[in-house]
Amino acid sequence: MQILDGRQVAAFHREQIVRRLDDLHKRDIQPELAIILIGDDRPSGMYAKSMQKVAHSVGLSAKIYYKETAAQEDELIDMLEYFNEQKHIWGILPMMPLPRRLDTHRIVNCMDPEKDIDGLTDSNIARLVTGRPGFVPCTPKAVMAIFDYYHISLTGKEVAIIGRSNVVGKPLAQLCLNRNATVTQCHTRTKNLPLLSRRADIVIAAAGKAGLVTAHMVKSGAVVIDVGINRVDGITIGDVDYEGMTEVAGAMTPVPGGVGAVTTMMVLENVVCGHTQGT
Repeated sequence: MQILDGRQVAAFHREQIVRRLDDLHKRDIQPELAIILIGDDRPSGMYAKSMQKVAHSVGLSAKIYYKETAAQEDELIDMLEYFNEQKHIWGILPMMPLPRRLDTHRIVNCMDPEKDIDGLTDSNIARLVTGRPGFVPCTPKAVMAIFDYYHISLTGKEVAIIGRSNVVGKPLAQLCLNRNATVTQCHTRTKNLPLLSRRADIVIAAAGKAGLVTAHMVKSGAVVIDVGINRVDGITIGDVDYEGMTEVAGAMTPVPGGVGAVTTMMVLENVVCGHTQGT
């Protein structure tokens, strides 16, 4: 079985980001990533700090703008509108999920779509569905980057996506369709899930359920992409039973070191390579 090493893919994209930033810095252009963190959600806080650290490692300014859990919607909207107007801020990344009492849809859509680097706004979602240029959610983009790096063509392939979230499963389905794949969108309540997944040439597990996809659910030689990140007994594992899959799959991403390793680079790439105004 071939290991689809996300760290290699991330390193490849990192080089492109560094070259782009070097060029910008020579022209005295200093872009910034604005990371919005609301409340004391521990995973969000850890991810924000990790993102900031990686950004700084490639020479990109990244600042975390913190708001208390009790922050009001209008405060957040005012912040976003301020960021929209700041020319040096090229990307805005709100840590999700927002507190439940807030209207996430309203807040997100106050972002300038040209700075919405995780493709959350209705405008960018519409662009994805209609095939127009725009920002794509970074985890689905990371999956496509892995396909590209390892020269895995989707044309004519059957792809089973297990997961239907707005930020991973649904955008992934559209991206695969755009690559001429035949897509079956599955989820944890799909009847006869093993029957459907065994038919696929490529299985993408993105349901957020540890060990959901086992060897009997995948045909011999299939490509398996594990998007899941779950903590079980202090260990990080994916949605796929990795050990059981080694004798069946033709290629597979590990967890950790797979899709997650690439996702961070896709965020930074969207900031520095997706921005065209004033450059």
